[in-house]
Amino acid sequence: MRNKIIDFVFDFGAVIFEWDPVKRVEQHFKGEWYGCDSAHTLAKNIFGHPSWHDFDQGLASMDSVIAQTSKRLGIHAGRLGELIEPIGEDLAPIESSLIVLESLRARRDIDSACRIFFLSNMPKPFARALERKHAFIEWFDAGIFSADVLLAKPDVRIYKLLAERHNLSSASTLFVDDLLQNVEAAQSLGWSGLHLSKPSELPEKIKYFL
Repeated sequence: MRNKIIDFVFDFGAVIFEWDPVKRVEQHFKGEWYGCDSAHTLAKNIFGHPSWHDFDQGLASMDSVIAQTSKRLGIHAGRLGELIEPIGEDLAPIESSLIVLESLRARRDIDSACRIFFLSNMPKPFARALERKHAFIEWFDAGIFSADVLLAKPDVRIYKLLAERHNLSSASTLFVDDLLQNVEAAQSLGWSGLHLSKPSELPEKIKYFL
């Protein structure tokens, strides 16, 4: 028999907030891929590069990642800045995901054992923008942004840190993320995992754990 899930842990990008780096690159560069064969490849070279991972992890500044990426890909730093700097302000909540969060808030009102957390790879400037712009972040009992703790998923230490801070039991914790490797890291600690290939799957898939 499956343990009752009482602690729900959500990623932010492409789970709670819209995040499509390929679409962002397409809209910004409009067919100019700077030596890459597609917008997908260019997006991967910007947002999937180790320099971006350092930014996510709080080990590099925004100015640094822009300068490094500009030099590496031959894109003017100002042009890159126009792509990267507004991301925190541009991230929009996903309505269907907010409905799920509201249902969990209602459950928490009835069952005080139920808690809601976030665990997000997020550079500091974007994290602060989300906190400033979106009051619903206060719906979460707590959470961790990667850059604030100098750790990032799928490093299991960031999951353990959340668990230690808030006394999460692995047997009754569900982790939701759009990246399979992040879900697998949570599962390696005994958490239940829910992998979303697209955010619209959340309302239906989470029913299994309610």
